[in-house]
Amino acid sequence: MAIADYLEWTIDFEGQKLADYATHGIMTAASVIAFVAGFATQSLQTTLTIFAGATVLAALVVLPPWPMYNKHPLPWLPAKTKSE
Repeated sequence: MAIADYLEWTIDFEGQKLADYATHGIMTAASVIAFVAGFATQSLQTTLTIFAGATVLAALVVLPPWPMYNKHPLPWLPAKTKSE
């Protein structure tokens, strides 16, 4: 089995929209929380640590091909043969 077989992850268009919303929601919330926490503690390290953790969280939520991202697959037409 080739490496490409493991990296061939498919999601449908609705799944792409859901992943986009999840990414924007996580990163927006993390930005606000990181800014407030960093401002309250007067620590840039706190801000960057929270934001880095949220980036990892967003990657874990969005990158793997979770089944929730492929609930509406498109029906593809069958391949044409040479005789057609």
